[in-house]
Amino acid sequence: MELFGIEKLSLVDYDGKVASTVFTATCNFLCPFCQNSPLVTDTKNLTPVPEEDILSYFKTRRGILDGVCITGGEPTLQKDLPEFCKKVKDLGLSVKVDTNGTNPDMIKYLVENNLCDYFAVDIKNSKENYAKIIGFKTFDTKKVEKSVEYLMGCGVDYEFRTTLVKEFHSKEDMENIGKWIKGAKHYALQQFKDTGSCIESGLSPVDEKTAKEFLEIVKKYIPNAKLRGY
Repeated sequence: MELFGIEKLSLVDYDGKVASTVFTATCNFLCPFCQNSPLVTDTKNLTPVPEEDILSYFKTRRGILDGVCITGGEPTLQKDLPEFCKKVKDLGLSVKVDTNGTNPDMIKYLVENNLCDYFAVDIKNSKENYAKIIGFKTFDTKKVEKSVEYLMGCGVDYEFRTTLVKEFHSKEDMENIGKWIKGAKHYALQQFKDTGSCIESGLSPVDEKTAKEFLEIVKKYIPNAKLRGY
């Protein structure tokens, strides 16, 4: 599988585990607040990191690493994602996949073949306002809805998460998201941080006071929802 970077040690990308994070390129969204813009908009100028080098590193860290987080870009666009997950699992490591949920068939395949232990699905916004936050004029959320429904019922561990951006999120959005994913196992409202590498500049984080108000709204539907990064 083509990989375009590795964070060799992370204590935050895979909750409760010491992990490495690897990055795939290309995405079917153009979220303005995406912090990995080169992986989305400048893939022709990226140099892949050989898969064998990454797997070799994992082998040398046996007993230190607990798992591997595969992020992007959008990992489920990679046809050989299952093969890479199997190679990681064969090393005795847990696998987490970060996804936007637009490839429910890949998610189902990974689950049914025991190739992923944890999914983190980005719920970008309420269904009504999905298009504008992913850089499109219109967007049919049916595939994302299918992924959400599947993960909530299949038994695999998962979380849903929303990165809060002042220009895109409102109390009404939180109400509608809460109704949509009511009963979810884990849901996190994440603080947006502009690292200078976003697709679009000039976006703002939701302040802590407002984030707490958002949290109280979604807690009506997901009681163990939490803030992350605040």
